[in-house]
Amino acid sequence: IPVLQTNNGPSLTGLTTIAAHLVKQANKEYLLGSTPEEKAVVQQWLEYRVTRVDGRSSKDDICAVLKDLNSYLEDKVYLTGYNFTLADILLYYGLHRFIVDLTVQEKEKYLNVSRWFCHIQHCPGIRQHLSSVVFIKNRLYTNSQ
Repeated sequence: IPVLQTNNGPSLTGLTTIAAHLVKQANKEYLLGSTPEEKAVVQQWLEYRVTRVDGRSSKDDICAVLKDLNSYLEDKVYLTGYNFTLADILLYYGLHRFIVDLTVQEKEKYLNVSRWFCHIQHCPGIRQHLSSVVFIKNRLYTNSQ
């Protein structure tokens, strides 16, 4: 469990608590949501990251997460709909280690997750040190002669 020792107060414990604190410190509170509903959705996805993604390693667990997320993202650009938030950032980081190992066929099976993930990894400043995940299937040869 991560811990952040602040200069002028008690230490903060937990990924989402620390992340929300840093967002406020950076004066980027829009990343926490701009309406009460959006704030609730951000909190929901931050909790989802901690309870459903972190600590998981079995293929079955991850497939269940990807299936849920794929359905959810069917009509959305971001986790809150049309606004980029802390939820997108933290879920991207939580899922990277699994997405990077997916086969082309698995990426195609979870097309909405792949679209969302590819979009998030190309947002300025997000990917940082993580490897870029390739989603495009290039055809070297065609069947026509």
